[in-house]
Amino acid sequence: MGEMDPKSTAARRRLAKLAAHISSPATPNDDHLSPIIGASIVSAQSLAVQPPPNLKGSLTIIDERTGNRYQVPVSEEGTVLATDLKKITTGKNDKGIKLYDPGYLNTAPVRSTICYIDGDEGILRYRGYPIEELAESSSFLEVAYLLLYGNLPSEHQLADWEFVVSQHSAVPQGILDIIHAMPHDAHPMGVLVSAMSALSVFHPDANPALRGQDLYKSKQVRDKQIVRVLGKAPTIAAAAYLRLAGRPAVLPSSSLSYSENFLYMLDSLGNRAYKPNARLARALDVLFILHAEHEMNCSTSAARHLASSGVDVYTALAGAVGALYGPLHGGANEAVLKMLSEIGSIENIPDFLEGVKNRKRKMSGFGHRVYKNYDPRAKVIRKLAEEVFSIVGRDPLIEVAIALEKAALSDEYFIKRKLYPNVDFYSGLIYRAIGFPTEFFPVLFAIPRMAGYLAHWCESLDDPDAKIMRPQQVYTGVWLRHYTPLKQRKETSKADKLGQLTVSNATRRRLAGSGV
Repeated sequence: MGEMDPKSTAARRRLAKLAAHISSPATPNDDHLSPIIGASIVSAQSLAVQPPPNLKGSLTIIDERTGNRYQVPVSEEGTVLATDLKKITTGKNDKGIKLYDPGYLNTAPVRSTICYIDGDEGILRYRGYPIEELAESSSFLEVAYLLLYGNLPSEHQLADWEFVVSQHSAVPQGILDIIHAMPHDAHPMGVLVSAMSALSVFHPDANPALRGQDLYKSKQVRDKQIVRVLGKAPTIAAAAYLRLAGRPAVLPSSSLSYSENFLYMLDSLGNRAYKPNARLARALDVLFILHAEHEMNCSTSAARHLASSGVDVYTALAGAVGALYGPLHGGANEAVLKMLSEIGSIENIPDFLEGVKNRKRKMSGFGHRVYKNYDPRAKVIRKLAEEVFSIVGRDPLIEVAIALEKAALSDEYFIKRKLYPNVDFYSGLIYRAIGFPTEFFPVLFAIPRMAGYLAHWCESLDDPDAKIMRPQQVYTGVWLRHYTPLKQRKETSKADKLGQLTVSNATRRRLAGSGV
């Protein structure tokens, strides 16, 4: 036989890998995966909720300061343009009405088709699909495709999608060198932020600052960045985890599912024959689905804010991960574990709840900025916890968590305030049971949220109303002052003074010498 054509050989290799990927046991249609959640837990009440009616119309505003009357259009979705309020003014030195909205409690800077939340009814849907159904029947990569492209993929589309993501899972050696150069005890979220930002340098072909502002108008360029990010995120996260353990990074496998490959990189020790527990991989996949998207939260808003400047996608996502690093956002499940540990046993719950009511104790994992009902993700995670515990052993704190939930949901204080368990209440227990250190919890949040970030990034690029984000402010400072020469100034309040900085013993030793 003569030598095979190189193109034919490459095609055969691709088909072989694709066939292996299609036959992977983590495919969502496999019979042994669905029972991990059980029957669908979508409530009949949430399915009965009807879409909002057409709210188009107008508001008539009478300014009692001037007696002037204004008509402000209202859109079909019930929104008004904030700029329409600028015309409400009292005269020459009045720049018009501004909306003062700390924390953006009632400000919608974008129109989106990606995610729908009804906090009063406990509804979360990705592109119209209830989160409970997706967690029960789908896979993370299938959900990522849905978020990014608007519809669930066909069997052929899913196979090709899984393959191409796996083919972009390796990271440049330079990124691994950066991770290796970090302190051995560096927080993995700090490592992830740094590595995501560094990807911008390693992929100059994806930088509009270098290739022109129209670069992302190309679907081919966009799609390449999407698969790069989704493929590399778990590899970077695994390298950060292994750095904590003082172990070298492990190359990804192209024959495993997304979650299996992540666990493989963590646990294989370089043994290519190693295969993670399929049920644990599926449990992790469900957690990834639940954390993939949550509309305009703090970090997603940061991603869209940065992207509005035209910056490359890696820098925008690094900023989003930086926002997720904050303990009020991505670190909440760690606070739940600390709280449950402090409670210690079921007998201490009544005293703890009294402390919460008296504002002497803080209750983590209950309540949410959006949800005024049971977080639908928390329902899934509670059922998922039992599956994980059946594999790795039952965490003793789960009994405290269940009893605390039961006590709080039967207490008028919490019922009146509509405080229900959120996604963080049980997720930390699952992560700890699987063996992840608490500092790694936000990374497990960040990996799947890349899909949501990327979906919003793409949507912002196609938004005809998109502008560089530049909020207004309400200035409350001194109106006018004139410069005073240095020698004529006097010290004012203590608030103007530099805080007392500690001086190290090494500095004192140096200052004690001569010639300083």
